[in-house]
Amino acid sequence: MLTAYYLSENVFTFPLESPTSSVKLTSSGVQSIIAMTICMRYFSSVTRAQSLFSLAVPSESNAFLLFKPSVNVYRLHVQGTALDISGLPHDTDDWNSICWTWESQYGLTTLWVNGKRSARRILRDKAIITGVPSIVLGQDQDTYGGGFDQNQSFVGDLTDVHLWDSVISPCQIRFFVEGSAFNPGNLVNWNDLQYSITGSVHVEKSDFDKVTCY
Repeated sequence: MLTAYYLSENVFTFPLESPTSSVKLTSSGVQSIIAMTICMRYFSSVTRAQSLFSLAVPSESNAFLLFKPSVNVYRLHVQGTALDISGLPHDTDDWNSICWTWESQYGLTTLWVNGKRSARRILRDKAIITGVPSIVLGQDQDTYGGGFDQNQSFVGDLTDVHLWDSVISPCQIRFFVEGSAFNPGNLVNWNDLQYSITGSVHVEKSDFDKVTCY
């Protein structure tokens, strides 16, 4: 069932490895993408490979895939081509704030983790992502909308997921990382999210940077 919900100060909790547990997101009327920014936060104890964000289109299961093959390594996929980024911060058992930018003209891509950015790299210049997107949290799509592998499933908490069809500014990324006010995603907006849950996924209160006790 598709749900529209204001998820500010909430998280999706994935408490166990699963071949099915996932959250499918609905984006706002996108037909083609020539630039994008993905921002999100995650909290996990898992050190094995796991998927953070998966966007597939009918012609390509790894149109955009943000994947973590191991500790301190992130793997970026654009239209099936992969690039590994290492040397950025990673906090096991704590919140990590991550933003990934990409633009088609030159293929320039940058990854930001906890306020530190990678060197700019080139990944799939001139690519255009077309077709109705299937956006999944918690699993890596090996086929459009499916093909999940339990050994790549996410275990932990995900929150503050935003997707733009542009490269947002470093200032906006900094505001996101710090938990300050920023312009939300125009394709996926955590504060006005349409989603459906499959399997063991729970909506819980967030403790990112601001637990208030009375």
